[in-house]
Amino acid sequence: MVSKPLPTDPMIAQLVRQAQRAQMGRRTLLAGAGAGAAALALAACSTGGASAKPTAATDISATDKTVNWDNWALYIDIDDQGNYPTLEQFTKETGITVKYVEAVDDNNTYYGKVKDQLALGQDIGADTVCLTDWMVARVIRRGFVQELDHANIPNLANLTPALKDVDFDPGRTMSVPWQGGFAGIAWNKEKLPNGLTSVEELWSKDLKGRVGTLSEMRDTMGILMQANGTSISGKWGDDEYNAAIEVLQKQVTDGQIRNIKGNSYKEDLVNGDTLAAIVWSGDITQLNAENGDKWGFALPDSGGTLWNDNFVVPIGSKRKANAEKLINFYYEPEVAAEVAAYVNYIPPVVGAKEAAIAIDPELANNQLIFPDEATLANAHVFRSLSPEEEQKYDASFQSILLGA
Repeated sequence: MVSKPLPTDPMIAQLVRQAQRAQMGRRTLLAGAGAGAAALALAACSTGGASAKPTAATDISATDKTVNWDNWALYIDIDDQGNYPTLEQFTKETGITVKYVEAVDDNNTYYGKVKDQLALGQDIGADTVCLTDWMVARVIRRGFVQELDHANIPNLANLTPALKDVDFDPGRTMSVPWQGGFAGIAWNKEKLPNGLTSVEELWSKDLKGRVGTLSEMRDTMGILMQANGTSISGKWGDDEYNAAIEVLQKQVTDGQIRNIKGNSYKEDLVNGDTLAAIVWSGDITQLNAENGDKWGFALPDSGGTLWNDNFVVPIGSKRKANAEKLINFYYEPEVAAEVAAYVNYIPPVVGAKEAAIAIDPELANNQLIFPDEATLANAHVFRSLSPEEEQKYDASFQSILLGA
């Protein structure tokens, strides 16, 4: 089902275009997993040498009605029995069986595990995987993903107009957005009833040893740099980045920050090891639904971050057409709304908000799912990095994770 694109507010369109032009990240899981994972991430950051690009695998979708999807945790609708309603609906409609795996802990560590196979054009066991803009830019640049056949994805007509043409993938020939969202600050409302509005409040002596932050460099550093007055979407360099690194290093050394984690930060909030943290927006809504309304979330007054994750088809996948049918299914507005109702991230599908009204009018008014221009005005984008900058800044950040 294809919906006619709706008008997009110019300010919102501009902000979303900035988000897509930037190469930033979403989730990471390094600190707390030990030095081995951090070392793997450092290796994955290497720009590598020039080599021939691999050749796409021969597609067998016509005879093999399966598709394997690697994704992040808590990133699709799920019922009380542990089933995925929209995936079951997809199988019923198409006859294609989906193996869905929460395999992505972190952009760098996932890439580190599969990059050698990708370089050889081998099947990594996934026919589609959702990765963040900056990592998608890398795998496209290295020829590690297949070109999409838009004829198999007619519902791309529903793609939010501002996301249709991005610098790392002009015309969306290699990638398609899955979800977007914010990084901000969360707090335990029972222990901190007055809430938090600024990054500086995380460094209160009352919170020593009870603060968490994300091991995703662009989210944590983006928020710390903005707290220092840096416009992360604008022009900045080593001085601004290093000033924020010094803040992070001090808070780790002083014991203010207890953990630097990716997805597993949620466990620390639930068990009370951390009372406040830099977090991802949709996760907190889900935690509140699962554990009671215990946590507040806000974009800090100095600004949060904005990002998108995207479908890609790995170069060795033999079921690209099946993956394209899967992508097409999730671009039906009603399906996108159903997913949004669970994951609480920003769907990239025109018509999803109108479909969400039928599910729950309050859902359509949730600023973390369907943000208005005022909310977007306080969410900023970590600017694009050159490969050399990416390697340098990642190495500096990972060095702190290794010692955390």
